[in-house]
Amino acid sequence: MKNRLPLILLLNIAGLALFLSWYLPANHGAWFTLDSAIFHFFNHLLVESRAFLWLVAITNNRGFDACSLVAMGCVMLAFWLKADGAGRQRIVAIGLTMLLTALIVNQLAQHLYPVKRASPTLYFSDIWRVSELLDISTKDASKDSFPGDHGMMLLIFSAFMWRYFGGKTFAVALIIFVVFAFPRVMIGAHWFSDIAVGSLSAVLIGLPWILLTSLSDKVISRFNHYLPNKNIQFNNI
Repeated sequence: MKNRLPLILLLNIAGLALFLSWYLPANHGAWFTLDSAIFHFFNHLLVESRAFLWLVAITNNRGFDACSLVAMGCVMLAFWLKADGAGRQRIVAIGLTMLLTALIVNQLAQHLYPVKRASPTLYFSDIWRVSELLDISTKDASKDSFPGDHGMMLLIFSAFMWRYFGGKTFAVALIIFVVFAFPRVMIGAHWFSDIAVGSLSAVLIGLPWILLTSLSDKVISRFNHYLPNKNIQFNNI
């Protein structure tokens, strides 16, 4: 813990600096310029490309959200299949700890960040919305989009993969993060800074105290202690 404390504090400072770079300037300064440019670029594509319109409609459907859970589960399943009984149980405990961490960090960020703003599709006028262009259930707006909770969960998943499964798995997790988090930006349900500032700053401030200390290991051990069939060796599938 003592050896990692400078790194923890450095990551905290980086997260706070990132948030303040967005929060303090009038109208969010350069972040708003970037946010606006990204939103309008993708918004124009909705009417210029029918294929893109359907792409963002499908990737922001609630069913596609379930695919992100499947993708994360498949990454962990790959390790679970290779492990023995005790190893499999520990992987389940890691998953439970990750979910608990995501719930706590997300709730703290939602309540502690002094920000409430609507998504760009509700902020700007004279824009296109997927729900008006297609008769399909999709999420293209939010009354309170900051921070991006979907992106935050995927970032937390990526961090856990780095901590417990290594760099290669972390790279795969980052690909999953991009694939499943950024459709929200493309459709206009989130600003780019909801993820790049909101989600990332919350992770930089909260997660080091969990993953870079013994806390996550202790929670995993506690879950592992209470999980059933601790000593059963499962047959390989």
